[in-house]
Amino acid sequence: MKLRGPTREYRTWIIDSRRWKDYRPRPGDIVVATYPKCGTTWTQQIVNLLIFQDARPRPLDVVSPWIDRRLAPPVETIWAGIDAQPHRRALKSHLPLDGLPLHDDVRYIHVARDGRDAALSMHNHASGFKDNVLAALDAAGLADETIARAYPRAPADPAEYFHQWLHTGSVAGEADGFQLLSFFAFEKSYWTARHLPNLLLVHYNDLKSDLAGEMRRIASFLDIEINEEMWPSLVEAAGFAFMKREGAALMPGVSGMFHGGKDRFFNKGENHRWSGIFGAEDLALYEQKVAGALPADGMAWLARGRLVAGDPA
Repeated sequence: MKLRGPTREYRTWIIDSRRWKDYRPRPGDIVVATYPKCGTTWTQQIVNLLIFQDARPRPLDVVSPWIDRRLAPPVETIWAGIDAQPHRRALKSHLPLDGLPLHDDVRYIHVARDGRDAALSMHNHASGFKDNVLAALDAAGLADETIARAYPRAPADPAEYFHQWLHTGSVAGEADGFQLLSFFAFEKSYWTARHLPNLLLVHYNDLKSDLAGEMRRIASFLDIEINEEMWPSLVEAAGFAFMKREGAALMPGVSGMFHGGKDRFFNKGENHRWSGIFGAEDLALYEQKVAGALPADGMAWLARGRLVAGDPA
């Protein structure tokens, strides 16, 4: 099993790529890697439905843990739990591709979404943190010499949040991504590597347009044979209505993190709500930044998805 990377370290208030250093891969491991609010939990649910072949809700942070999350149990505890799993393993990451260890026998699924939708969804997310979460993020930032400051609060106005997301970087060398990493550099890292045989690019719009078709596409990539008798219930369990209804079982930790609990975490699952909210100058700058990171076919895919813009491969 050949190892490549990681070639860059990423540390913010929310993530720490160093938590991957003791990863011991098994052939067939699955890594779901996304920018925040781009369909991460949705894809985790799909992958776990395919692995277990039944629709019972399982706690995704247990069966598909987020490795690089700072506010988590000690990483040694996380790895011990993962190593004890007898089933095929699925892991979550919010790292760019150059921050991950790459193994030939591991399958990587990157899920993308139009950055304007992701930013608006992230505003709802970041503005809903409870005081205990904000205090923990403050402590994490102040304790890390590469950050050395408290967690920046999300402004109440979503347009102002988008403005800061476009104009304020959080890590050295990045000029945008307020509170997070640069969306544009993040998507470039996966687009550039899209021809890798063990990397699948999935788009949020395509999951919304043809959930069953995209689930079959993911199953094919993972070499998972679908139980056709269970298939209708699996597709239903991957739908937004099911996930919002079963949110407390799927994401039991969110009630202690967000005002509004699971209903805030599983918010609306809709696109283009930013229209009429974000300012014209910032929307133009967003387009410029996408154009600076991706070629024309990459821009089209990021904005619309594979089913409209064409297959990224």
